[in-house]
Amino acid sequence: MTMQTLLAPETISVLLPDGSSRQFPKGITAIDIAKAIGEGLAKATVAAKVNDNLVDASDVINKDARVEIITSASDEGLSIIRHSTAHLVGHAVKQLYPTAKMVIGPVIDDGFYYDIAYERSFTQEDLQAIELRMHELIAQHYEVIKKITPRNHVIDIFKARQEDYKLRLVEDMADVTTMGLYYHQEYIDMCRGPHVPNTRFLTFFKLTKISGAYWRGDVRNEQLQRIYGTAWATKKQLDAYLLQLQEAEKRDHRKLGKELNLFHFQDDAPGAVFWHPHGWTIFQQLIQYMRLRQQASGYVEVNTPDVMDRSLWEISGHWQNYRQNMFTTTTEDERIFALKPMNCPGGVSLFKHGLKSYRDLPVRMAEFGKVHRYEPSGSLHGLMRVRHFTQDDAHIFCTPDTMQQECSLVIALVLDIYKQFGFTEVAIKLSTRPANRMGDDATWDHLEQSLIDALDSMALEYQINPREGAFYGPKLEFVLRDAIGRDWQCGTLQVDMNLPERFDISYINEAGQRQRPVMLHRALFGSLERFIGILLEHYSGTLPCWLAPVQAVVMSITEQHASYATQVGQQLIRSGIRAEIDTRNEKIGYKIREHSMARTPYLLIVGNEEMINKTVTLRSQTGENLGTSSLTDTLLLLKKMAASPLYLCPLQQI
Repeated sequence: MTMQTLLAPETISVLLPDGSSRQFPKGITAIDIAKAIGEGLAKATVAAKVNDNLVDASDVINKDARVEIITSASDEGLSIIRHSTAHLVGHAVKQLYPTAKMVIGPVIDDGFYYDIAYERSFTQEDLQAIELRMHELIAQHYEVIKKITPRNHVIDIFKARQEDYKLRLVEDMADVTTMGLYYHQEYIDMCRGPHVPNTRFLTFFKLTKISGAYWRGDVRNEQLQRIYGTAWATKKQLDAYLLQLQEAEKRDHRKLGKELNLFHFQDDAPGAVFWHPHGWTIFQQLIQYMRLRQQASGYVEVNTPDVMDRSLWEISGHWQNYRQNMFTTTTEDERIFALKPMNCPGGVSLFKHGLKSYRDLPVRMAEFGKVHRYEPSGSLHGLMRVRHFTQDDAHIFCTPDTMQQECSLVIALVLDIYKQFGFTEVAIKLSTRPANRMGDDATWDHLEQSLIDALDSMALEYQINPREGAFYGPKLEFVLRDAIGRDWQCGTLQVDMNLPERFDISYINEAGQRQRPVMLHRALFGSLERFIGILLEHYSGTLPCWLAPVQAVVMSITEQHASYATQVGQQLIRSGIRAEIDTRNEKIGYKIREHSMARTPYLLIVGNEEMINKTVTLRSQTGENLGTSSLTDTLLLLKKMAASPLYLCPLQQI
């Protein structure tokens, strides 16, 4: 071996996404690999992925690896930008308010937040000052420096800086010997990373609001302040999102619920809905629709108790895995009961009652069950996040051989129902086994593969959500995109062989032996309350005629037309139209404006001419004059427009 060979640098092999392999010196960084590929790529480099693990652009690579350069054009790059912008909030806050104590700053959908402890409440003026300082820091294009630091040194640093919450976080990581510290000039934050290498990547952001939060999300702990923000890779993306926020504010279901007199909340029942007559009408229309759809699809409707003994929840596993979210009570005879947080144990108990044969399967049991879950008060949000809500649950018990077929039937039903409600963009996500789960890996393998096979057989696209499944089984989540581009997770399909095992349920198979059924958990709307909130925002309060609480209003022009208006209105009501009659002594223009603002689809106006000729003048909520016609013709039109989509297609298509 020559001296030249001994002095030659050791190399590693790097496999790039295009399939090419290149040799680099051992200890090279991701940013240096990007530079070797091209200066343009290096300039755009946010981070890298090494053997599928996200790392900082400055991290060294010491062995053969698959390497992918991450830029702001990818979802991962955007997430890193948002996380780094949260750190930048910390830098700005500490410069402006040195006694503030920083807590945590994670990424959330479309943005980030940072929890902060400070002696007074932040104001909107503070928010503007923080945002301005952040822009000033970004303009400096300073380098973000990562240093892997021994645990004891990390403790010394945060003690010196009096960052009490950071020290508590370090205490939580008792087994971690070194930690990542990120230096933003004089500001230091602790994080797993990765983060952007330079603040020039953080230009396009906006701080959106301030709210309260509790340390560790526990109402018993001290209250913190939470600064929310959004960040994007380009100005165009940021502007589009801010426009969406403005539109969302106009469509806020809480605002619409008040304007349209649909529901309200009050402190006597936090997280529970007080439905007004018009809101309850919408609620009942959803149930009526689902009943008909489920009957046509071979479901039977059942109902199970709201309060059940602790022993049932212990068998189901909820007591061990979900107790912190349950409402419980102890009776005088010292029995512990719980308001049901889920309908599943009741459904299993119904199946277990009486002997079942393979000929009886599948059993498809639907239930509009009221469930009760304790949610932290700070997380409650109108109809979207409540403590008491109704699920359109179903539990399907089938043989292992028919499991995939039943999954396919549910998926087809879900997608068709969403289409009838006006949601044509639906994403499907497969959530796989979580860390905290029941059952063995072989069972989970089988269940996850069944869902994959069902999706593949229908040629449907889906994405994997690792470790996001329920504790008893994997699940599909159906995510709707609304009229302004927001995504809402609604329906779910969960495959479960664990609850049947725990409850020891069985059926008699063809060989005359007991066999364990597969259990499918299915919800289409999810929570009816939440789905109504989504519908209100999707349609901006102007619901399709078949869902509208009032489908038509008959209005008299003067008092002398009141009797005829009443006759017309009563005939509409007898014909199944949800109609109201307005014979108030008000100007007709005032009545038209009022009922149009109430989002009533059709306005029927009667005056002298209509009363003499037994006709009505029809007007749409949007102001379109639909002309004058006989009451018979008007009724035919209204019945057609007010009909549920169930009646507009043949039964075999449902």
